[in-house]
Amino acid sequence: MVVQVVMVHGIRTSATMWRAQVTHLQHRGVGAIAVDLPGHGSRMSEEFSVAGAFATIDSAVRDAATRGPVILVGHSMGGLLSIEYAGAEERPPLAAFIAASCTAIPRGPGLAAYRFLARRFDALPDRGMWLTDRVLDLTLPGDTRADFGAGGYAFDTQDVALRSLSVLDLLTALARIEVPLWFVNGQFDQLRVNERLFRRVAPHAELIVVPRTSHLVTAMRPRVFNAVLDLAIATVEQTW
Repeated sequence: MVVQVVMVHGIRTSATMWRAQVTHLQHRGVGAIAVDLPGHGSRMSEEFSVAGAFATIDSAVRDAATRGPVILVGHSMGGLLSIEYAGAEERPPLAAFIAASCTAIPRGPGLAAYRFLARRFDALPDRGMWLTDRVLDLTLPGDTRADFGAGGYAFDTQDVALRSLSVLDLLTALARIEVPLWFVNGQFDQLRVNERLFRRVAPHAELIVVPRTSHLVTAMRPRVFNAVLDLAIATVEQTW
């Protein structure tokens, strides 16, 4: 059986953000599945809900598990949801888990401030896309720049999704995760705020901090992130 990798995107973006990883995995002969969560990408017209997101992840994981051991990979919001999913009381069929740019608890003043800033940004002319495009042009390499927004941006879903994340019990979930686990953060990622706490709760996890990189670690340093995927694949192949 061949290792399978299921990838879950962050807020506002879509499955297209994983194109560099999908291409890398396909060249290796590894199964690669990038999902669109409700309200995002090809499912932009749907309403976002945590239950719908979990159903999407679970369906992809269980389908992939029929073909081989599954590595779940989540970025940002997708990582937070995947932590909760991976650490469910009824353990899902996972062989390993990579949590990227998501070592933060989405609750309290931090979440409220993030939602406030997101709403203010969304109120700008063109919903702030002129600034978003400028920042992405300056920070993302040419081979991933187009991929990040190719599936469109889920502006209308953003606030609902952010509000929904407050129900997650990430620390309880983290304590239940027994499969190999990697936290991958950019050096300047704002969601590193609870990095030490996450490592205490999941002491078997490995932390990889990518220098000179922001929150968009998968797109800013695709080759580095692909190397992390290779590490996870090698680990699963040795133990499966």
